[in-house]
Amino acid sequence: MPDLWGRVERSDAEVWFLDQATDAPPVVLLHGLAGYAREWTATMDALSPEFRSVAVEQRGHGGSTRRPDDVSREAYVEDVLAVLDDLGRDDVSLVGQSMGGHTAMLVAARAPERVSSLVMVESGLGGGDPTATQAVGDWLASWPVPFADSEDFARFFGGNEHTAAVWAAGLEEQADGLRPAWDAATLTRALAHVHAREHVEEWAEVSCPTLLVLGQHSSVPRRQVETMCALRPGAQVVTVAGTGHDVHLDAPRTWADVLTDFLRDPLRSLG
Repeated sequence: MPDLWGRVERSDAEVWFLDQATDAPPVVLLHGLAGYAREWTATMDALSPEFRSVAVEQRGHGGSTRRPDDVSREAYVEDVLAVLDDLGRDDVSLVGQSMGGHTAMLVAARAPERVSSLVMVESGLGGGDPTATQAVGDWLASWPVPFADSEDFARFFGGNEHTAAVWAAGLEEQADGLRPAWDAATLTRALAHVHAREHVEEWAEVSCPTLLVLGQHSSVPRRQVETMCALRPGAQVVTVAGTGHDVHLDAPRTWADVLTDFLRDPLRSLG
């Protein structure tokens, strides 16, 4: 896939996005905390040419503004809406993983006329124990950077080799080695807004067909999933065997099949 990057200028940030730029139905992909646009490459390849994939590199990450002052939930929502304005489309499917899924849900609640379907991957309502924010922030800040190479990072990261390789590919090559393409303190501030409260009212306002994709070893509290299904009985839930929080990276083929089946007919039950 060629590099077709677009950019939108917000009042306080630049937001870059990778765009296949075809006439096919658009699917906008939102990575999670500490992610990057190209982590969706396998997904974009699987969806092409049936769908036009647009992967947003969200504020605080990669080529977008690295240390924005505003990392509120509203800022992330407005960034996505600005990308939709730039694309000139009001019929997009929104797909987001983890914090990106939370952002996608808020966009669908805020602008229902612009979102045709919603997929939340390992993503819930937010909220939770405030100590969770600091735990994630401490982990990000503890990375023993710089890494000598991708193999050095994989040894640190552990787990699924493919997932580790995709994370490694998002590191920046600098003179002294590989370093993250984000600032830990900035991401910790952003995550605090997700953890500030459970966005139950916003979830209830989402009206488009919705799919929740969970890993077998999910990080989303079961109680939240039950609440989400009770409030919106039409939402579908699929659990992907052998996966953790990075479902789309841990099992890319299975994930692509689930996603494609849903996007082709969001109202059909996936069973």
